[in-house]
Amino acid sequence: MPTARARLGRRPSSSSYSSTITTIIFVSLCVLGVWLLTSTSVIPPKSTTRTSTESTISTSASSSLDSTIMDAHKTISNNGRTPPVFKDTQGDLPDDAIKPDDANRPQDTRENDKPQTDVSSDITKDSGGRDSLNGNGESLQTSENGKLEDEKKNANLAAVEHSQGLHGTESVEEQEKQKLLETQTSEESSITHRQEAEQITAGIGKTTTGKESKDKGSLGKDKAEEDVSLDSGNDAHGVSTDNTKNILTDQEQQKRLEQHQQQEDDQMQQQQKQSEEQTQGVTSKDQIKHDEAPILKDVKIQHDHKAPVNLTNNLPVLKTENHKTETIVPKESKESKKSWSTQADHSVNQKERRTVGSNNKDSSVPEQNWQLCKVAAGADYIPCLDNEEAIKKLKTTKHYEHRERHCPQEPPTCLVPLPQGYKTPIEWPKSRDKIWYHNVPHTLLAEVKGHQNWVKVSGEFLTFPGGGTQFIHGALHYIDFVQEAVPDIAWGKHTRVVLDVGCGVASFGGYLFERDVLAMSFAPKDEHEAQVQFALERGIPAISAVMGTQRLPFPSGVFDLVHCARCRVPWHEEGGALLLELNRVLRPGGYFAWSATPVYQTLEEDVEIWKAMSNLTVSMCWELITIKKDKLNSVGVAIYHKPDTNDCYDQRKQNKPSMCKPDDDPNAAWYVAFHSCIHRVPSEEKERGYRWPVEWPERLQTPPYWLNQSQVGIYGKPAPDDFAADLEHWKRLVSKVYMNGLGISWSNVRNAMDMRAVYGGFAAALRDLKLWVLNVVNVNSPDTLPIIYERGLFGIYHDWCESFSTYPRTYDLLHADHLFSQLKKRCKIIAVLAEVDRIVRPGGYLIVRDDSATTKEVENLLKSLHWEIRKTISHNQVGILSAQKTLWRPSASAAPT
Repeated sequence: MPTARARLGRRPSSSSYSSTITTIIFVSLCVLGVWLLTSTSVIPPKSTTRTSTESTISTSASSSLDSTIMDAHKTISNNGRTPPVFKDTQGDLPDDAIKPDDANRPQDTRENDKPQTDVSSDITKDSGGRDSLNGNGESLQTSENGKLEDEKKNANLAAVEHSQGLHGTESVEEQEKQKLLETQTSEESSITHRQEAEQITAGIGKTTTGKESKDKGSLGKDKAEEDVSLDSGNDAHGVSTDNTKNILTDQEQQKRLEQHQQQEDDQMQQQQKQSEEQTQGVTSKDQIKHDEAPILKDVKIQHDHKAPVNLTNNLPVLKTENHKTETIVPKESKESKKSWSTQADHSVNQKERRTVGSNNKDSSVPEQNWQLCKVAAGADYIPCLDNEEAIKKLKTTKHYEHRERHCPQEPPTCLVPLPQGYKTPIEWPKSRDKIWYHNVPHTLLAEVKGHQNWVKVSGEFLTFPGGGTQFIHGALHYIDFVQEAVPDIAWGKHTRVVLDVGCGVASFGGYLFERDVLAMSFAPKDEHEAQVQFALERGIPAISAVMGTQRLPFPSGVFDLVHCARCRVPWHEEGGALLLELNRVLRPGGYFAWSATPVYQTLEEDVEIWKAMSNLTVSMCWELITIKKDKLNSVGVAIYHKPDTNDCYDQRKQNKPSMCKPDDDPNAAWYVAFHSCIHRVPSEEKERGYRWPVEWPERLQTPPYWLNQSQVGIYGKPAPDDFAADLEHWKRLVSKVYMNGLGISWSNVRNAMDMRAVYGGFAAALRDLKLWVLNVVNVNSPDTLPIIYERGLFGIYHDWCESFSTYPRTYDLLHADHLFSQLKKRCKIIAVLAEVDRIVRPGGYLIVRDDSATTKEVENLLKSLHWEIRKTISHNQVGILSAQKTLWRPSASAAPT
């Protein structure tokens, strides 16, 4: 009994027993819950059962994450990869790179119309057009706004558990899921921990605070590394483990959350500092030197105009985009001025006013009261060729003096009106065959030469059958016929640059493009109205010029071949003065192709001309290579060869024509009268013209052999190195800035002009486009035009304080690199802008690179002309401006009397 009582005394009550069981179960559940929370096992993509301890993870948040992962799986299955998300927009690419997704994104998704914004800001958009970063560089929140804070934190913990379970050999599908999960919770998922950092074996993306990171996050393999992107404000961890589980205690979890909160606060301060530095234009990288000139990084956009130009007739309009740019601003070396002469130096007899310059008034305030030019030439006005007052004062017109340049003393500042019914020019190559009649509304040439296949009126078009008087059955047949006559001509290899005299409508030059040949065509503005205007409207290079009393505006010995097809130039008269001018510009060893009636007809006049021409060419030591007749076209061609040595000159029995005196500079070509004499051929191996350039296209990138290391180049390096550096500079600038960053539709550009060409690097960089560039070397700049011809390009001398010898509306694009700041010292910039407006087609473009003050002046003047400013970029007192001409013209009632 005592024993029984003792046992009964130790038996607990039913309530005590229940309490003990409850405590055990509670402790077990707590332990299980802690284990589940700290486990590193991978969370399945989709779970259908959960324990009660998983109640800390929000059901809604979990399902959202699960569905996102499943969507990612579908994306991977359909497309093969998940579109990359650029988090670190600066650290992922090299210094001078533009991100590929930004370059390929449609224009409308890349538009940024915010002024004073860093050029690189648009690169933060991913391939789908979605912003990855906000304006301060912070990660954008992608979770729904309606979720509770505890749901967000628990979703973060799930993402951390997921990332900790990754292995270096995990599948690509799991990596893609993990990446998308990290993207959707980018702000919360960057929790750091000292113990985790010690276990990371792959690369860890480092946060950036204004400096670009050079390290990328890594998943341990090259395949995985391609898919890792860094966030500008948060760490993206690529964790590699060996199945070791990291058990975190409750205290560690709390510490982890506190560290996360502290990190977010630190990031906010860093990002604010970074934003302030970007606003002040502070660059985060060392400047790289090129051509001993600074490189501009992170250039600031001042204007990014989103609205397209309001033009009729579907004029080309392209929206703009921002790019991270690398802009090199080469400066002319003072030492180079000692090594290079100018065309003004050559042409000592040029007018005094062109040396001294006009009184330059303050042009900082744009002239708002633009007026139409009231002249007899109307819409075809060329100021230096239509100066009626100067032409009336000429004593004689025997030598076509009235067709030469006679510029007004003060350049005009009026605007040329548009012809009625003007339309957007037809694009090349269709324009070679037809143009809009109302753009060049002249029919006289069609009436006079219509039967000779020059030009015909066909409804609203003017058509060009592709032939001419000398090649009725097609220009290409004629071009091949010439090469068959002399195979050494080798179009597009040995022969690259051609001068076409008396070009007519320039069909010869137009079809030479198919043989990779550039032809400089010219004809006078005479009774055969609009010859050159027709050519330019068709997209064929041409200038208005005449062989009268003055030298052509080209250096000596630069054209590989000179062509004259029935040009009716009296070569044999005046002691052969005109043919001697061709001899001056023809390269030693070059060819003269003369396809005219004296070659193949036997009329009395033709026979006399042929006899006189034969005597003249023999006395000039030109060798007649062949006379070949084309039975199909019933024409013939005589091809002459210019000597490449002085042997023949030294053996002549008569010194007629006479040899030029040693002080006669063959390169003087700006307002210099003809000299009826023969210049000797260069005899020294290092002289220009001693040997033929390398074949095209190698000659484009090959420094001329006569540039030597002892000669200082324009930008201060030895001349050959300067040449090479200039080419690389323009290739980089054109590809990274001009092609995508200036709002220019290059597919609509055919006729282009570099208003200050130097080595011709801008034209060389555009070689692969279907356009041509006329390189202009200013008469007061270093005379580099021979270099341009040597590399297989073409150009002309000019003074931009005067009007250019072309019709209005003949160029699609003008490029002015550090030109206007130089011109301001000599003439009115307002007059220069009026000339730019005259020769650019409606819908055409102007690109200006100059000091910031000058660029601003040009911008103000263009605005007063109602041009659309497409883009202005400035940094370190240097600016880039692109603008597009509109159809605007002042009221005709405002024209001066």
